[in-house]
Amino acid sequence: MYKLIEQIFKFLYPLFRKWGMGYSLATYTSLIINIVLLCVLAYFIYVVFRLVLVTVMVFVAQKTKTQFDDLLVSNKTAKYIAHLIPLLLIYKSVPIILNKFEYWEGVFGKLVGIYIVFLVLWIIRTIFNALRDYLKLKPRYSDKPIDSFIQVIMIVLWMVGVTIIISKLFEINPKDLLTTLGAVSALIILIFRDIILGFVASVQVSINDMVRIGDWITMDKFGADGDVIEINLTTVKVRNFDNTTTTIPTYSLSSDSFQNWRGMLNSEGRRIKRHILIKTSSIRFLEESELNNLKDIEIISSYIDSQKRDIDKFNNSNSVDKSIPINGRNLTNLGLFRKYITQYLENHPALNQEMLLMCRQLQSTSHGVPIEIYVFSKDKRWENYEYVMSDVFDHIFASVKYFDLEVFELPSERDYLK
Repeated sequence: MYKLIEQIFKFLYPLFRKWGMGYSLATYTSLIINIVLLCVLAYFIYVVFRLVLVTVMVFVAQKTKTQFDDLLVSNKTAKYIAHLIPLLLIYKSVPIILNKFEYWEGVFGKLVGIYIVFLVLWIIRTIFNALRDYLKLKPRYSDKPIDSFIQVIMIVLWMVGVTIIISKLFEINPKDLLTTLGAVSALIILIFRDIILGFVASVQVSINDMVRIGDWITMDKFGADGDVIEINLTTVKVRNFDNTTTTIPTYSLSSDSFQNWRGMLNSEGRRIKRHILIKTSSIRFLEESELNNLKDIEIISSYIDSQKRDIDKFNNSNSVDKSIPINGRNLTNLGLFRKYITQYLENHPALNQEMLLMCRQLQSTSHGVPIEIYVFSKDKRWENYEYVMSDVFDHIFASVKYFDLEVFELPSERDYLK
């Protein structure tokens, strides 16, 4: 067996000499043994330190009142620190073990050094993630853009880390590297502006999950209103509902405002928010005979009875003079109409009763008093949604006259002729 290994060694010896490794078989045997022993020792140290650090950190987290150390445990900070300690041992041992192999000493030294830089950045990232989660638990910082601040800090740290890696890999002074990059950056930005902006935007879109292929987005600036069919480095393609295609620069998704309808599609309903205008001059108090007639409307009959009892009790107990309707408490045709709409909406089978349902009065305008309907349709498909909304407002418009109200509309030519 030993002779076979020796024959293989003699065959590979010229290649070893080419890489500066022309040593005897005994030297290589000793080297391999040292490397194996170092790896075993490093793994043993890693296991011990990981066990100790994780145990200590969990123990401290359980004993302290602050939640920051609990978040460090959940972000596995101790685990990554345990990786760092044996790596430092290997980094310091490489020059000793490979002191006769200058070529491989340089290669392995650089690789281990680069890995250490990446690991340090990852440890810092876990600490910042724990800090982010901790600050979000504080009411004082819950509404602050903590993620943005941490992203900026991590971008700066990654830039520093990449600079260290490049300078270590090519044995360049970091100051000279930064000077060269500063001189070339203006030209690079000028030539590859769209590509650089698109790349940064793509990363932001991906990390923040802003847009996915298949999402329905609306972007008025570019006339886009449809489904996203393609996302690449520089452009986003949107197939509009009229079957045209709009191309949007990718960086516009992070610099400009757009509307993503994914949340609506994933929810339990699609919002209906629309109002009608009631002529102010048609709003008035209701008389007793009118209330008796309106009691024939089934869904508000019990409401009229209960309100009438409360109003009569109040007016009688306060000896209110009802010869003038404005005295005391009274029902108005608009108030009763709003109650009718609310009851009608609550009984409509196509509306989601578990979501917000409201009929409200908005600030009056020169065109009358807006009565807004705010509900959610169960069916989110466009054609069905439009049908439900039209069905609701058809009924509302047809119901106005029963309350002696008028819908405002601008006069037509026929009105002027009259």
